[in-house]
Amino acid sequence: MLSALAIGNYRSLRSLVLPLARLTLVTGPNGSGKSSVYRALRLLAETAHGGVIRSLAREGGLGSVLWAGPEQLSAAMRRGEQPVQGTRRSQPVHLRLGFAGASAEEFGYAIDIGMPIPVPGTLFGQDPEIKAEAVWSGPVLRPGTALVRRQGALLETREGSRWQAVDRLLPAYASMLSEFLDPRTAPEMLSLREQVRGWRFYDHFRSDTQAPARSPQVGTRTPVLGNDGTDLAAAIATIREVGDARALDAAVDDAFPGATLEVRVQEGQFELLMRQPGLLRPLRAAELSDGTLRYLLWIAALLSPRPPQLLVLNEPESSLHPDLLPALARLIAQAARHAQVIVVSHAKRLIAALEGAGHEDLRSLVLEKELGETRVAGLAAGEVPPWHWPGR
Repeated sequence: MLSALAIGNYRSLRSLVLPLARLTLVTGPNGSGKSSVYRALRLLAETAHGGVIRSLAREGGLGSVLWAGPEQLSAAMRRGEQPVQGTRRSQPVHLRLGFAGASAEEFGYAIDIGMPIPVPGTLFGQDPEIKAEAVWSGPVLRPGTALVRRQGALLETREGSRWQAVDRLLPAYASMLSEFLDPRTAPEMLSLREQVRGWRFYDHFRSDTQAPARSPQVGTRTPVLGNDGTDLAAAIATIREVGDARALDAAVDDAFPGATLEVRVQEGQFELLMRQPGLLRPLRAAELSDGTLRYLLWIAALLSPRPPQLLVLNEPESSLHPDLLPALARLIAQAARHAQVIVVSHAKRLIAALEGAGHEDLRSLVLEKELGETRVAGLAAGEVPPWHWPGR
């Protein structure tokens, strides 16, 4: 399980360390930085797939995502006694992302991405560069817990009390998680990469008239619902055959009393049907309301027979009727018994229902903005996890 998420200089997240629980709720008003937290998590996941620099390019480049305010906000600036203004920089311009494990047996990771060194004769002179990375054991990076470190192109692994340089230089555009895998000298790298690759993100399922989930699709066993929901019928059939069929039926009945789901297969095409009390025939997915279809997509995602280590949900309340939110909260709380779950939402009714679901390890983080910087409201200094960034 992750115990902390650290973000530095990403959009409004100038310096943010979030404590994480088994079920973490990230909420706050519009513009408070919730979406930035979600996007920062997705960037972290891209390190294990070798795509973090490309992802930054899709956001407009490093310069577009960096914190736009002064390097430091003084107490006088916060009190309004001094205008907000820049000062001479004391640190390099960089974006930093990281997470920590909850115990000594779990791993933490951090990455430092900065501006490139000008090199003549290349068309890629504006590409950001990975300046430093580190992997460590436990909740805090210390000299005694560091296992693998990268500074520039140089990668070193720890062997007892000594550091051993790897006989290979890393490219500036690729994370060590995707570029170096040696189960003999750095088994923790392989373990960490597979952990991060297993993170699962769901963000705004389509439910419009042309949504893929409304049409019959060729079906195969589907323990993990796709991000676009195309394989909804196959995912429901998989839950019924190899997952928790009782939980599936209960989740449908919780939201739509008396309703049941069926999957019809014709010439290899899987189609989802819904029977409702009082109707003489089942409704096809194409006939369901947007909210009903989206709720069924959440059932398929949250009752996966192959739960991930980390499940991140971005505004799951979208297009749902408020009366469905308590049922969705119970479904999310159930999923958090098998996976660590982070929910980003501004729906007060969903948050209240999740807080009242009785989950034994739940933390609510309310974001707010002060002078353009995102902070956690009411978080005491002792509740902020200790954090150290790797040096360049």
